[in-house]
Amino acid sequence: MSGLTLNERQTGIAILIAVIATGIVMAAAGASRADVLEVHGYIVALVGLALLWLVLPGYFAPLPKNDRTASYYDDPTRAGVILAMIWAVLAMMVGDWVAWLLAYPQMTFDFAWASFGRLRPVHTTGVIFGFGGNALIATSFHVMQRTSRARLPDQLSPWFVLLGYNLFCVLAISGYLMGITQSKEYAEPEWYADIWLVIVWVTYLVLYLRTLMRRKEPHIYVANWYYMAFILVVAMLHIVNNLAVPVSLAGAKSYSLFSGVQDAMVQWWYGHNAVAFFLTAGFLGMMYYFLPKRAERPIFSYRMSIIGFWGITFFYMWAGSHHLHYTALPQWVQTLGMTFSVMLLVPSWIAAANALLTLNGAWDRVRDDATLRFMMMAAVFYGLSTFEGSFMAIRAVNSLSHYTDWTIGHVHAGAMGWVALITFGSIYALVPWLWKRERMYSPALVEAHFWLALAGTLIYVFAMWNSGILQGLMWRTYNDSGMLTYSFIETMEAMHPYYVARAIGGLCFLTGAVIGCYNIWMTIKPSSLASSTGDEAPLPSQLQPAE
Repeated sequence: MSGLTLNERQTGIAILIAVIATGIVMAAAGASRADVLEVHGYIVALVGLALLWLVLPGYFAPLPKNDRTASYYDDPTRAGVILAMIWAVLAMMVGDWVAWLLAYPQMTFDFAWASFGRLRPVHTTGVIFGFGGNALIATSFHVMQRTSRARLPDQLSPWFVLLGYNLFCVLAISGYLMGITQSKEYAEPEWYADIWLVIVWVTYLVLYLRTLMRRKEPHIYVANWYYMAFILVVAMLHIVNNLAVPVSLAGAKSYSLFSGVQDAMVQWWYGHNAVAFFLTAGFLGMMYYFLPKRAERPIFSYRMSIIGFWGITFFYMWAGSHHLHYTALPQWVQTLGMTFSVMLLVPSWIAAANALLTLNGAWDRVRDDATLRFMMMAAVFYGLSTFEGSFMAIRAVNSLSHYTDWTIGHVHAGAMGWVALITFGSIYALVPWLWKRERMYSPALVEAHFWLALAGTLIYVFAMWNSGILQGLMWRTYNDSGMLTYSFIETMEAMHPYYVARAIGGLCFLTGAVIGCYNIWMTIKPSSLASSTGDEAPLPSQLQPAE
């Protein structure tokens, strides 16, 4: 707490005491019914006590100097990078276990918590929200300070956002392992965890706005547009999709306010826009800052970036209903979603093209710099996966692809090829800057990580493309009597070699992430490459080029 003002210290202590008290109340309420609420109460109380034990000794430390606003505040960014990599390894490990589980179902080892239905949301939440969310929060703190030439307005809010968000992820995942979800596409967590995330996320939004309002650079760089869209729209999506009525205040169970076809429509409005604004807009903000910065080239076209931003923001909002072709949803709503999904290809390819054209004159750096190659390949996969998404939204194609492994391949082309690669590239660029090192501990390990990640992605995606198309064709093959030629069990047997290939691809990707963790640890540990003063980066008197 040495860097906090007296008011911030008092507020922080009060928040932690409130968190501990809330956890005790939750545990007591859940104990009477042997509910998951009891376990979560203990988790909340223990987290609060651990943080209180860490920060209390610093309560009487000397107050910070008045000139602390003369430098950027990067401690939350450093912590966010570390947390993102921890989540990456844990969540990808679970994901690869799930992949092997589909090939060899006996790998549950007779544990209820190890079933596919419980491990799958652990994997998706850990990767999307644990790995991706922490990376987005950490990089957004870094980017908005540098592009605004303004320090974060206080030192308490960033820690509340970062640690509160990770508490949410822990509550969600522990609930999944105990069998508690709301049966949504991404396996939404318990109602009280939903409310906690709203509090954390609104604080995040306010923090971002406060920083931008204090900016010394009149221009708001386009990366901040994408980060702001990500923060604002995710808040809207989460609140609307999770409108629910708890069965009781002493239990984790709740019922959605929506039902039937309305629930399906709201779910896919949420589901597809979670892809749009969590897994696309936020990471485009990352790309628009770190790619030109690493390439030492200005963004190719500012005009293209703005057209792409407004196109993505407008078109994506209408595209969710293409997931509900051939259902009870009205035909015109299905057609509307399909139409906007096809139109979405234009702004998506504008963003991908803008990134690749930025590298004109810097292709020699792409050849020699694996970090920049991560970002370049991410832009390529972004273009490929957005084309595939628009193509799969067409009703005739959807009739073959929907409910098959082709969709799984498409999702992972985006998740592994786009989201993970741009994140790894951004982290590899960011770590030496934050810890004041000349470079990463081992460029050779960055190179190895790149090729393992690329190989793992290609193996995974090609296995699922083949599996999905074969699945779709087998499901709609009829014999001369008009009966289905293949039983469902026969289609599952045909998938086995592809499922093994997928698991091998996931293992390659996981191995790369483990290597990345080791490389980052060796870079940031005190004895690494170059000495670090521990001082924060000073605010520049003038915004530097490409920032």
